[in-house]
Amino acid sequence: MALTNTIITSWKLQEIVAHSSNVSSLVLGKASGRLLATGGEDCRVNIWAVSKPNCIMSLTGHTSPVECIQFNSSEERVVAGSQSGSLRLWDLEAAKILRTLMGHKASVCSLDFHPMGEYLASGSVDSNIKLWDVRRKGCVFRYKGHTQAVRCLAFSPDGKWLASASDDSTVKLWDLIAGKMITEFTSHTSAVNVVQFHPNEYLLASGSADRTVKLWDLEKFNMIGSSECETGVVRSILFNPDGSCLYSGSENTLRVYGWEPDRCFDVVHVGWGKVSDLAISNNQMIAVSYSQNNVSWYVVDLNRVKKSGSVIQGLIQDKPIPAPTSALGSTLRRNYERPTTSSYRPQTFKFPEGERRSPSSEDEKEDKESSAEITNPEDYKEIFQPRSAICEFYLHKIRLDNFHTCCFTCATVYNLICPITSSTPVQRVEPTVIAAAPHPPIGLNAGDFLSHARNAKASVMGDEEALAQIRKGHDTMCVMLTSRYKNLDTVRSVWASGDVKTSLDSAVSMNDLSIVVDVLNIINLKPSLWKLDLCTSILTQIEELLQSKYESYVQTGCISLKLILKRFWPLISDTLTAPPSVGVDITREERHQKCKACYKQLKNLSNVVKNRAEQVGRHGSTFKELQLLMAPLYY
Repeated sequence: MALTNTIITSWKLQEIVAHSSNVSSLVLGKASGRLLATGGEDCRVNIWAVSKPNCIMSLTGHTSPVECIQFNSSEERVVAGSQSGSLRLWDLEAAKILRTLMGHKASVCSLDFHPMGEYLASGSVDSNIKLWDVRRKGCVFRYKGHTQAVRCLAFSPDGKWLASASDDSTVKLWDLIAGKMITEFTSHTSAVNVVQFHPNEYLLASGSADRTVKLWDLEKFNMIGSSECETGVVRSILFNPDGSCLYSGSENTLRVYGWEPDRCFDVVHVGWGKVSDLAISNNQMIAVSYSQNNVSWYVVDLNRVKKSGSVIQGLIQDKPIPAPTSALGSTLRRNYERPTTSSYRPQTFKFPEGERRSPSSEDEKEDKESSAEITNPEDYKEIFQPRSAICEFYLHKIRLDNFHTCCFTCATVYNLICPITSSTPVQRVEPTVIAAAPHPPIGLNAGDFLSHARNAKASVMGDEEALAQIRKGHDTMCVMLTSRYKNLDTVRSVWASGDVKTSLDSAVSMNDLSIVVDVLNIINLKPSLWKLDLCTSILTQIEELLQSKYESYVQTGCISLKLILKRFWPLISDTLTAPPSVGVDITREERHQKCKACYKQLKNLSNVVKNRAEQVGRHGSTFKELQLLMAPLYY
């Protein structure tokens, strides 16, 4: 097997002393790949960020060692299970305990959040699996079937199934709606450590102490692939975000697998020891391992890792094996239907009567004894920003009871924006991204709201005079907000159909940058919404935002441009420099045209960024960072 050059492909990023006693568990945030939660025998949960040397937050309350931890999909919440069988759920943005869940009779050793965020599954050494309603503090269902400890749990992307892996060498699949086990996979010969669903297709992967990674077809419920890991126990697995391959972490080694047929695309030797978790950020594999009270971060550059091709006589070949397969190397099969707040209701789960319980006084006492101590305020503010900043301007501008009409209009705008915000959870790509500040509607004269007495000689304005000054701009404010309400309502109706590009095009066509900024602020909260089509539509608008007199417009434009460059510049560059294809490839031609249009717009933007980077001001450092990202465009 040809091995990848580890000198340029992988490296150790940092090592920290994570706890005062031995580390007992840890997990990476999969949304960003940049947040880490560690649990220790000191009964604490500590929150860290990649490349930050100090702990951001320390969560207390457990009275026994923390055995497992899990972030929710937006990385705003974290849950930890202890050796005593209790679970504690914290809100990281609010820095407070949300729930204490008591129920398991033995150590909790696996956790996962439901995609909708309202439910939580926990597995225990006592072989039981429990489903919790985190809103009501109750256990709503108990799944029994395993005979030994449940080591890993995973909800399917559509939220309808739950997979469990156990020391009893089995993988079980549970139907949450029917409330029963669907099937059991028994091909492993030793404890199963990890399971993960394919991000799109009806496939499930499992890794075991028997040194194998197996793949299961969830339509026919049979095994479709099995690959052996020569270097030891499989401790972690992770599908590539596009589902094209599967990464497997074992002692000091990362392997890249394909299936149908089984093949190993690449092997990367990394000195991470017994790797504990994997995540992907900006096409880099982030991995973590621990020993005693130390935690180490490792990085693998996935641009240098082979993720396609085939294995023939031990050598990795560039040409795929001829087979009736899809471009991703697997036979075509059914895809998951993603849950949405409007179309999928977790209440359809089948729950037996009497399983739910009300919060007890013991739970309340446990909550009071738990705390979230912010140990590094600066890093905390950078990473956990309130999501309400978009609407802050409207909630704080007018607070007098005399102006019910304007307050009603402000509340209506808030209600228009917030449903979109709540359906797109925050997913931080960079810890340094700061939430955009509020911005005034187009046409609103801020001077109407400023007191002219500010230039007078230390005069004190009376109540009547103050009210008169505020009333002066009241009518203008109402007109502007009413117009904005109509525009946002139009965008929202398009957004509800699930077409993000059409929503953005609709906002652009209104010739009101404030609407464009509102929509961009929502899209920026979830970078996965960005597609190449969006870039071609919005880059011209970003040029206007970067030259705006409003700081919040400039900030939103910078964040959007930063995301576009980090997510799409490699694709644009590779597409435009690739040799011409042989024959007619319509999809490739369309992509080439889009990349060409984006390149032209980015070239224009590079001049704007270069000029702004030379200026001194609040956004100077941001433009300097953008200038570095756009360096290839200056040659």
